[in-house]
Amino acid sequence: MRTVLILGGTGEARRLATALCAAGSWRVISSLAGRVAQPVRPPGEVRVGGFGGPAGLAAYARAEHVSVIVDATHPFAARMTANAAAAGVPLLVLRRPGWLAGPGDRWQRVPSLAAAASSVREASRVFLTTGRQSLPAFAHLTAPWFLSRSVDPPEPPVPPRLEVLLDRGPFTVEGETALLRDRAIDVLVTKDSGGGLTAAKLTAARTLGIPVVMVDRPPLPPDVEVTHTVPELLARLDTLGDPRIGGRD
Repeated sequence: MRTVLILGGTGEARRLATALCAAGSWRVISSLAGRVAQPVRPPGEVRVGGFGGPAGLAAYARAEHVSVIVDATHPFAARMTANAAAAGVPLLVLRRPGWLAGPGDRWQRVPSLAAAASSVREASRVFLTTGRQSLPAFAHLTAPWFLSRSVDPPEPPVPPRLEVLLDRGPFTVEGETALLRDRAIDVLVTKDSGGGLTAAKLTAARTLGIPVVMVDRPPLPPDVEVTHTVPELLARLDTLGDPRIGGRD
């Protein structure tokens, strides 16, 4: 039985693990970063924590006889993706499509968290949905009041005027609209994570006419093979014998 190592605790990673375990033709190992205190565990074998860079990941893959790595991490987990690309193991990247602005959206795209912080330095009430680990990028801003939502509490440094909302999606448009209205939010800051789990906030912002600062995704390493859906990834795994997998000839 071949072994697949799935990197990430995203919804796509869990759905992939579920499908492969149900098929019964793969040994499935899922690797979680360990940054969430109580993660949703996928079926199959689960390991938690880092590997120690590309060399550590390669050593683990050899020890576990991994045939292919699937990088199903969050689109902003750039370091893990780079390590997977450099590990020398056949690699497939599973990335959900990013969000696209539609009629009525007031989006400002920025390349980084630092640029996002610069764009809201004169705002009044900011809703941050960029994750608790992003808060240091905004810690120097003393004028705006921030509402930050995350699964676990943040660690300092954080903005001095901060309210933390501990919650886990999915969220509804009705709930997001009420939250934005009740907190009198005048700008939303988010990452281009894509997917439907947290997209309701964008619909709510459009409805209320609230501008959105959208942080663009980091670029992928060159020559990696990318799939965008779990069915597409499953179909690609069926061709594992193809030497072109992972962009390697």
